[in-house]
Amino acid sequence: MVAVAVSAGVWLAEPIPQDPAYHDFADQRTLFGVAHFWNVASNLPFLVVGALGWLQSRKVASPELATQHRVLCVAITLVAFGSGWYHHAPSNATLVWDRLPMTVAFMTLFSALIADRISWLLGRALLWPLAVAGIASIAWWVRTEAAGAGDLRAYALVQFLPMLLMPLILLLWRDGRLVARSLWFALGAYALAKLLEHFDAAVFAATGGLVAGHALKHLAAALAAWWILRAFQGGPARAL
Repeated sequence: MVAVAVSAGVWLAEPIPQDPAYHDFADQRTLFGVAHFWNVASNLPFLVVGALGWLQSRKVASPELATQHRVLCVAITLVAFGSGWYHHAPSNATLVWDRLPMTVAFMTLFSALIADRISWLLGRALLWPLAVAGIASIAWWVRTEAAGAGDLRAYALVQFLPMLLMPLILLLWRDGRLVARSLWFALGAYALAKLLEHFDAAVFAATGGLVAGHALKHLAAALAAWWILRAFQGGPARAL
């Protein structure tokens, strides 16, 4: 019911265009010949987390979740390249490749939690449809941008609805192999990442131009990804 209510509310709202000012990040410095160096370089932790996750695939506690774990590792790794490219040359065209792997990661994690906590058959059946839905949300945005009226509502649902439902699932269904404590830490790190993204310029000013919020946002998001992959290694699922 929560998912239906939120989805209906989003689609009843006005279309959400991409704000051109989104590309105007606070830290515009070029270092070592790389434009927006720190916003680009701060994506490297995604590559490290994705690679380490893949190397630890044998430690996945539940064989039934192995496919979701592998897809997550690939998606997280691709975020490093997609986001790095986007921040090197910010535009709507490059933003597509930043957001595509993120949508796959969001949907894959959501299907894994459904499989682990609610129904393995349902979670397994939803993995690829949800991943395709995530990709379709970006395709919808691209199509509407080309028509002159960009609409991010579908992408907003893909990004934020799982983050809204996951805490409810963790609270209502306690038994499973995904470690709840790790997932709560991941949600906290993700919330911190969104705050740092919002206060990009404020953080840059507060640190005297040393570091901007958006670069720190990447570090917080990579930490969230690391906690997510840790959750797959099993342990006391009930721990909060």
